Amino acid sequence: MTTTRSQNKLVEYKRRVAFHEAGYAAGIYLNNKAICLPSIPFKIIFKEMSNLAEIDVMDHQTKKDNYIPQLVGGRLIEMLPHSFDNLVGKLTEHNDAMLQLVEDYRKAFESDIINLLIGPLAEAKHIADSDNEIFKLQLISPNALVNYGGNSGLALLNQYLQCFISDKQKDEKMDELFVKAFYFVNNDTNWFATTRLADYILGSSNIICYEEIVLMLDNSIANFKERRAKARRHYDGWFKVTAQQIKGSYVKSMEVKRPSQAELNSMNQLEKDTLILELFEILGRQG
Repeated sequence: MTTTRSQNKLVEYKRRVAFHEAGYAAGIYLNNKAICLPSIPFKIIFKEMSNLAEIDVMDHQTKKDNYIPQLVGGRLIEMLPHSFDNLVGKLTEHNDAMLQLVEDYRKAFESDIINLLIGPLAEAKHIADSDNEIFKLQLISPNALVNYGGNSGLALLNQYLQCFISDKQKDEKMDELFVKAFYFVNNDTNWFATTRLADYILGSSNIICYEEIVLMLDNSIANFKERRAKARRHYDGWFKVTAQQIKGSYVKSMEVKRPSQAELNSMNQLEKDTLILELFEILGRQG
């Protein structure tokens, strides 16, 4: 029983790490791309676990099982300034031509922070989904990320945030970027791609190169959009047929306005759902 429990802990631990690194990778590539920033090459390597005792894993685990993924590279800002505001002041003092360069630097600086936040948030969402719990912004805070493999990432985040002068600035900036990271993770398209990449990581044991990761993410996004469009076409087809059938059965009923075909085609999703419900209510009363 102890062995089985230990193996289950190892499996879940590795899944948590895989989602963490997959989220970080998705952030670096997809988030940077969405805000027109370059995606700096990175890779995922597999390192030997140093904390096996913490997850109660038995000594007989195979060598392959003792390795977990770790993302290397991917940061836009490698050398952090001592003070962000001082750097900006020196660059722009009597030099308006530097303003765009400074704005690009600020954008890259903040994007690095968002991407670092996406990793532990992806792990948190994976755990919430596994436990059938709601993943809501109000239920998680930046301080809670230490519970989601965020120790090393948060240490690096703190280095970024130290560049802001006052504690108030740091707190406000963290809250602002945390919200952006949360909504990236909670986006259905991004989450589908992150999940696919996490599964791919779990099935790998060798270095996963940048090109391989990008191809996986791009294919996942395209697949998700294709499936969503197919589902939407299926729903729209069902809606039109159902609406016409009910209208045909109760063509003399004046309880609900009967829209024309042109009006049906121009309805948004909420209007379609509302009309269907009204028609079914009539059907139930008169059937």
